[in-house]
Amino acid sequence: MQNPSSLDIQHVRTFLLGLQERICRSLEEQEIEGGGTATFITDDWTRAEGGGGKSRVLQGGQVIEKGGVMFSHIHINNLPVTATTRHPELVGATAQALGVSVVIHPKNPHVPTSHANIRLFVAEPEGKDPIWWFGGGFDLTPYYPKDEDIKFWHQNAFDLCLPFGDEVYAKHKKWCDDYFYLKHRDEQRGIGGLFFDDLNQWGFAKCFDYMQAVGNGYLNALLPLVKKNKDLAYSDEQREFQLYRRGRYVEFNLVYDRGTLFGLQTGGRIESILVSLPNLVSWTYRPSWDADSIESKLTSYYLKPKDWLNIL
Repeated sequence: MQNPSSLDIQHVRTFLLGLQERICRSLEEQEIEGGGTATFITDDWTRAEGGGGKSRVLQGGQVIEKGGVMFSHIHINNLPVTATTRHPELVGATAQALGVSVVIHPKNPHVPTSHANIRLFVAEPEGKDPIWWFGGGFDLTPYYPKDEDIKFWHQNAFDLCLPFGDEVYAKHKKWCDDYFYLKHRDEQRGIGGLFFDDLNQWGFAKCFDYMQAVGNGYLNALLPLVKKNKDLAYSDEQREFQLYRRGRYVEFNLVYDRGTLFGLQTGGRIESILVSLPNLVSWTYRPSWDADSIESKLTSYYLKPKDWLNIL
């Protein structure tokens, strides 16, 4: 398996920074259309061990209540045991990781929360050949789901996967369903999407192509859903339900999310690691809704893995 050159890694970096810029610019355009003036602030940072990143955050917008579009390219001199549970052979290795991570918490409860992450990891164990892989994906967390939006999201995922193999969508959709699962709640975080990790079996060029397809696919799927739903009227009760369900998002990110845990275990920048948490959230004690309400149907029906392309 061919290892990536420094030029290969630079190409990945260039794409990631370009994707970050396009996502921010597109969401700022949605803010303007929605009558808002909020823009992404840019926070460049470095870390003592090597590398750094560019954090871009929008808060208090008319459309986006909080959005983080984070680029990082970090160097690690000594991978800790806690960060190598899936690859114990890499304990103590030097490594570099670069990626873009996105979490968008819209203000309107009718606009789903969305997440995307794409990354490249390269490790160099002493006396051995480098080891590399790509990972990432995207997923959607609606509060007031619409069947046509869910199908659109998954159709976009299916279409971008198809050039890479007939089995890719089904495999990476299931991986997403399995990954974004809150075991202590016995429920999914949302209606899924794609998730992949340890991807290197296609060779560097094809794996990089897939990572780009996933990154571009996220933006292509997100914008129509924002445009369609951002101006819909909502009640105080719907807003309260949105804040309550955001609590599940926080629980997953703090308890299970690999990216959060990796950042904490490797001495990452806390503000960037925890930018995925919404500014406003609630944990109401044992709330209840009518059995036939959309609020109840969210957990009883929508937050169950399904073949969304054929069921809707």
